[in-house]
Amino acid sequence: MKTSYRIPLMRRVDCIRLYVPNLDAGLAFYRDRLGHELIWRTERAAGLRMLDTDTEIVLQSDDEKQEIDFMVESADVAAGQFEQAGGKIVVPVFDIQIGCCVVVEAPWGNQLVLPDMSTGLLATDADGNVVGNVWVPSLCRV
Repeated sequence: MKTSYRIPLMRRVDCIRLYVPNLDAGLAFYRDRLGHELIWRTERAAGLRMLDTDTEIVLQSDDEKQEIDFMVESADVAAGQFEQAGGKIVVPVFDIQIGCCVVVEAPWGNQLVLPDMSTGLLATDADGNVVGNVWVPSLCRV
């Protein structure tokens, strides 16, 4: 078996996405009762801070499944590298507010969500509402 010495594809756990049927009820539980500070909020999602890590808990009301997102340097490059390694692309590269994202699947069926931050961090107002991005947006190659 040939060993390849390269920079690891996945840089860190970006977030753990949890479904809540009602965002306000989810915030009342995770923020108000469990003590996780609100970082950002949109109409259908909110990011909460965890201690000892920059991984976020993202509450969202769009999709009933849980998911773990792994930050990559470039979603476009990650898609190619993942496919070249023997995985497959489930959802091709698409735009998200902080950059680009791709959904891939390992040979054993593990689906991974791989976002990048090519358009920057979310900009928020004093109440945590998302009002844009810190950096100027750029387009993803699709």
